[in-house]
Amino acid sequence: MVVIKNNIIYDENKELGADIYYPNDTTSETKILIFWHGGGWLHGDKKDVKKVGVDFANAGFMTFIPNYSLAPANHFPAAHDDALHFVEWLLNSDYTDHDDIKNIVQIGASVGGTMALYVAGKYGFPTVTWSGPVEYANWIKQHQDVKASPQAKQDFGITDPAQIRASFYKYFTLAYAGSDKADVLQKLDAQSYDFSKLGKLMMLNSTDELTPLSTTLDFIKFLAKENHGVQLLVIPGHGHAMDYSQDYIDESLDFLYQTIKRQKQ
Repeated sequence: MVVIKNNIIYDENKELGADIYYPNDTTSETKILIFWHGGGWLHGDKKDVKKVGVDFANAGFMTFIPNYSLAPANHFPAAHDDALHFVEWLLNSDYTDHDDIKNIVQIGASVGGTMALYVAGKYGFPTVTWSGPVEYANWIKQHQDVKASPQAKQDFGITDPAQIRASFYKYFTLAYAGSDKADVLQKLDAQSYDFSKLGKLMMLNSTDELTPLSTTLDFIKFLAKENHGVQLLVIPGHGHAMDYSQDYIDESLDFLYQTIKRQKQ
């Protein structure tokens, strides 16, 4: 049995809320998991990922799934700021004890993975990303000829899956950035984030999908230069984030659980 609380408001000004999924046997030692949904900062909602909330709770994690500001009405860093605001709210809420910061972990899907990285760098929460995009400025620079669209097949008659993915990548990047200027896009790049407190990190990526594997490898090289370790799991095929989530929940949660266990030893 899982207890669910829907739309607990964490930002009254923006009317942003989170859904909470409780394990049946919650105690003061229960681990807390924040799940950041994807959607290219354009769409997506906490209610759309109810199944993973239930799965995480059944695995023993008190799970919080927040909504955040979406583009094009809101531009970077709106959603990133919402993520930090949510964590601050959580740490000061009745849902956590004063020392619960050591019990918090994260999973982020797609751009939710980008946001999870941003939060991880500032709080050190053990984190798993599912196809989290990490590069924007250089990618846009290298894809000047790509026409941006959320539905390239309908808009341009494009049928090649790789070109359709590239078109959407460019579309959601520019929609959230609110600009195609390099200095703005560089601030969105994960390499621009503060990783001074980065803890254990696991990244999942398919071999050929929306999030180019080459950009993930470049990001890992960047972290390695800063002496940050990363566990990378490369999945065969074209699946992106939620496409493979059900097959890799166990690996993701085991990584997070074992990380917390080692930290307490």
